[in-house]
Amino acid sequence: MLTRILLLASVAALYVLHQDLWFWRSARPLVFGFLPPALAYHGVYCIAVAGLMWVLTTVAWPDHLEKDLRR
Repeated sequence: MLTRILLLASVAALYVLHQDLWFWRSARPLVFGFLPPALAYHGVYCIAVAGLMWVLTTVAWPDHLEKDLRR
């Protein structure tokens, strides 16, 4: 039950973090000297979402969906 709550909280947190209102008006300082902050933020965000999707499919994927598929 705790795992389910943590996964739901992680999904909700990433949903809220997707609405990045704090980087809209600033294009400086550049990240790595060439990348605007909003673009760098979304790059890191995409990596975090991909990691969460990996955790969701390995931990929370229903086992009954995989049964009887190989027959």
